[in-house]
Amino acid sequence: MSQKSNTSKRYTAEFKRDAVALALSSDKTVTEVARDLGVSPEGLRNWVKQAKIDRGEGPTGALTTAEREELARLRRKAREQEATIEVLGKVRFPL
Repeated sequence: MSQKSNTSKRYTAEFKRDAVALALSSDKTVTEVARDLGVSPEGLRNWVKQAKIDRGEGPTGALTTAEREELARLRRKAREQEATIEVLGKVRFPL
C-alpha cells in the first residue's frame, strides 16, 4: 500500500518554465502533460495561469509573480515592525 507524503515537492523555476511551455505548445491536455512530467495536474494548471498573468494575459487585478513576492515581503516587514512596536510599548524608560 502506498503512502502519500504530506510535504509538497519543490520544483525549480526552470522546470516550471519548461513545463508551462510544453503545456502551452502541446496538443495534449494539461492533465496529460502533467502525468507525463510526473507533476500534479492542478499544480501545472496553476503554473500556466500564473505564467499568463506574468505576460499580461491574466484577468484585471491579478498579481504578477513579482508583485506577489513584493507583497509578501512588505507583509513580513509590517509584522516585524508591529512586533517591535509591541515590545517597545512594554518597556519602561526612566525619565
